[in-house]
Amino acid sequence: MAKVQGAPRLTGATFGCLHSKSMAWKSQFQGRFSVNTTENFADDSQNSPAQVLPATDDSARRKWWALAVVGIAQLMIVLDLAVVFVALPSIQRSLGIATADRQWVISAYAIPFGGLLLLGGRLVDGFGRKRTFVWAMIAFGAASALGGAAPSGGLLFAARAIQGSMAAVVAPAILSLVSVTFTERTERPKAFAIYGMIAASGAALGLILGGLLTHYASWRWCFLINVPLAIVAASAAAVVLRSDTGSRRPSYDIAGSVTATLGLVGLAQGFTSAGSAGWRSTSALAAFAIAIVMLGCFAVIESRSRSPLLPPRVVAEFHRAMLYLAGFLADAAQLSMFLFLTYYFQVADGYNALRTGFAFLPFALAVILTAFLSGRPFVRASPLSLMLTGAALSTLALLALSTLGAHEPYVTRVMLPEIVMGMGVALSLVPMNNVVLAGISPQDAGVASAALSATGQMGASMGSALLNSVFVTSVAGYLAISIHHGDLTGASAYGNDIVFRCEAGMYATAFGLIALAAWHVRRSAGQRSGRGQDAGR
Repeated sequence: MAKVQGAPRLTGATFGCLHSKSMAWKSQFQGRFSVNTTENFADDSQNSPAQVLPATDDSARRKWWALAVVGIAQLMIVLDLAVVFVALPSIQRSLGIATADRQWVISAYAIPFGGLLLLGGRLVDGFGRKRTFVWAMIAFGAASALGGAAPSGGLLFAARAIQGSMAAVVAPAILSLVSVTFTERTERPKAFAIYGMIAASGAALGLILGGLLTHYASWRWCFLINVPLAIVAASAAAVVLRSDTGSRRPSYDIAGSVTATLGLVGLAQGFTSAGSAGWRSTSALAAFAIAIVMLGCFAVIESRSRSPLLPPRVVAEFHRAMLYLAGFLADAAQLSMFLFLTYYFQVADGYNALRTGFAFLPFALAVILTAFLSGRPFVRASPLSLMLTGAALSTLALLALSTLGAHEPYVTRVMLPEIVMGMGVALSLVPMNNVVLAGISPQDAGVASAALSATGQMGASMGSALLNSVFVTSVAGYLAISIHHGDLTGASAYGNDIVFRCEAGMYATAFGLIALAAWHVRRSAGQRSGRGQDAGR
């Protein structure tokens, strides 16, 4: 039995604690599903000796200062999405953003983050970790300033796209810096655990901070708060981090990145157009057609490229492909839940932004506590069993939320489903990075983990875009019935019910995909055991 020490999943456009997946998680697998990813990262550190610090007291302190610097950057990436959920109703009112377009505040960030994440890793390799980290942090801070000063929705969307693009560079730089700085087995688990806890606590902090800033200052400070953090992180990085010039000259596969990103933009725009003009409208069909063409081009480019962003062998394993799809659907469901619960709190129940932020706190605490406890030695269940349990709990929680009406009791009708949902999300998503990395070759471990993070960002953007359109069309259909004419409260409740049922369906499908992955793992292990017995006779 080999212990798996997984690296945290790259975070960003989603609830942060869900993308810092390992938090020093320890799992066990057998046969070809055994892999020690700590050793994989140690191999990576050997390729960049300039980053490995000598074992002196001064260098040891410098290591932890370096972790503090990248921790600030990680906190920024987490905060940047969490604060937006709570502030979104205020942003929509202030800038006059249409209901069909409001999801672009999320999608404009998540799409370039997911689409460019693998390219960002190549840039980090090619230009050096320190250099790319510093300049990407400066650009991220500048984009945050632009977003905070945006006079219109269009300019805010553009600023969010720049933020997402820079996050796609910062995220792999952070993980790489932690990986190559902490190479000793005694320090490495502690460093990754701290990294994961920063992301987890940052998500909870972001929900509350978003409420505080929006209520007592302005939604604009939800973006402007990144500016001083970016300045501090970039300045400290210039002093604390060791310089490196890049260990090699990778192929950047620009065409693959561009076609993948344009394909995702086309899908999101198609969903948006469907919400405002109808699913059969010319604008929606044209956007979907462009998306299909771009994604088809991406598939062709990747199959023929000598250095593809996502080597086909990474997703060729049946269990890994199922888990990628499950992660996509789970992230789409749980992140869009924040969007619609935010509007439920502030529109249906009349909460202000501050109260909304605290209303999400039970979910965040449930994620943190469950993730912590599930990694303890007394937990004997396999990671896939935990994931199945989590997916089932999340499905039940979303079904409970689908029956919400206006002015429901918070504790019994909202808080309890939130807690169950938080437990389910932690159990279903926290172990996923380790399971995906099990059995993979060392040279593919980084791209496999980054691809899982990318699917999470894509799930966030596509889920928000699709379900926002479902909400808009459901509300319009409800109001079109004469007896419901003018009943905006009832229409909003009806739209939320439909959306939460769709989210429950997504998580139920993720449950089925995880079950298929577990079946394949057991079947493969049985076949290997049978061959071993035959060979021993």
